[in-house]
Amino acid sequence: MGSRFLLLFALSAALAPLRAFGAEFMGPESCKVCHPAAYDAWRDSQHAHAASALSPKQLKDGRCLSCHSPEQAKNVADVGCETCHGGGQYYAPRFVMKDAELARAVGLVDPSEKMCLKCHDANAPSLQPFKFVEKLKLIDHWSVDRAAKKERREARSEKAAKEEKPEKAEKSAKGKPSQ
Repeated sequence: MGSRFLLLFALSAALAPLRAFGAEFMGPESCKVCHPAAYDAWRDSQHAHAASALSPKQLKDGRCLSCHSPEQAKNVADVGCETCHGGGQYYAPRFVMKDAELARAVGLVDPSEKMCLKCHDANAPSLQPFKFVEKLKLIDHWSVDRAAKKERREARSEKAAKEEKPEKAEKSAKGKPSQ
């Protein structure tokens, strides 16, 4: 426990100056590699098509683009994974993502209501007030991803169990005296 904490602390401290400049955005396609179910859920969401909801006039208005395509300067249209989760340059490698603490230490953001309210506030041209808990359900991409991961784990376990049974049968057959 102690050595892990020291490693995370050292890594976090070493990368802090880099994070101050902001991590590079990798784009939603890079997230798709490890999170295909979450990517599909996002792709079907309004966030994935936020810029296309704007009129040609609104596409030239910085006030609209600041929410509908906030990472346009980084060549990321719409509201992508990293708009909410932070630039993935440092947390995208698979070995980092397998360790939630490490991923957060190097820049992975767990979005909060405060973050959502940057766009979904009283100034947003919506007729209905923003209700975080209700809206969170509309963008739920983690449940689908977790279910898919669980399914893959169970399939691997079943496969391993099936492969193990013949080995046990062979060993027990070898141990029995011949008649």
